[in-house]
Amino acid sequence: MKTKALIISYEKIHDLLKVFSEKNTVLVGGCFDLIHYGHLQFLDKAKEAGDYLVVALESDEFIKKTKRSWIFHTQGERAEILASLNMVDVVIVLPFFKDSSQYFDLVRTIRPKIIAITEGDVQTDNKKKQAEGIGAEIRIVTPLITKYSTRKIINSID
Repeated sequence: MKTKALIISYEKIHDLLKVFSEKNTVLVGGCFDLIHYGHLQFLDKAKEAGDYLVVALESDEFIKKTKRSWIFHTQGERAEILASLNMVDVVIVLPFFKDSSQYFDLVRTIRPKIIAITEGDVQTDNKKKQAEGIGAEIRIVTPLITKYSTRKIINSID
């Protein structure tokens, strides 16, 4: 039985550099505020792309500024939920990134072999640049599953 994934702060990722470099590391990022079937499919397929799945978890401030004015689960709660999933190996709790250069720094530090995305990811161009900068691969691991989204779940409840 797999033990719970490691949860670390962004400031501590240097402590895991050896682990990242010795594995076929796959990096994904997101908010994961309400875990739904689409999230599970995405994370499962991302894990299949390598052998070590790292989730960069967006901050509460990011959700409030870019998605909606409120959050359902705090970042700490979201990290715990993700860490309990079998396919996740590490959850990196991100601070609020003010610009894309901070995401580039994250990718340069972790140096994943693969950055896994969903088809139609709005950050595909930035992620391609990040991957090219370290010789990694962008891999679309799932189609966009429009039937499932946090926004749809919230709207159906309203």
